[in-house]
Amino acid sequence: MSVRTKETCNKHIIPVKDALEVLSGRWKLQLLIHLSFGPRRFSQLAKELSPITDRTLSKELKSLEANRVISRTEYDAFPPVVEYKITPHGESLFAVISELGNWGRAHRKLIMDK
Repeated sequence: MSVRTKETCNKHIIPVKDALEVLSGRWKLQLLIHLSFGPRRFSQLAKELSPITDRTLSKELKSLEANRVISRTEYDAFPPVVEYKITPHGESLFAVISELGNWGRAHRKLIMDK
């Protein structure tokens, strides 16, 4: 194990802070899990994530898109059709999300099985 200094601590903290900045909030991980099952339209996501507001959903989608975790495709149709899907960069989060799920199940069991 390396010597614990402020510099070595920052080497670990900074990337974790960056990741949490991208994924923080109530809805982003839920959005990614829904999109992991395939592309979705805005209205589909709004129904699946109810009670999320359209404004919040739009804000979260824009944030994930800005961080290149999802992509937005607009189709030339009337009415306009917009579809969201996970990018390859976003797919790299699947292992992390899976491990969070494993930890959450173990934590729930530990807390609930007292």
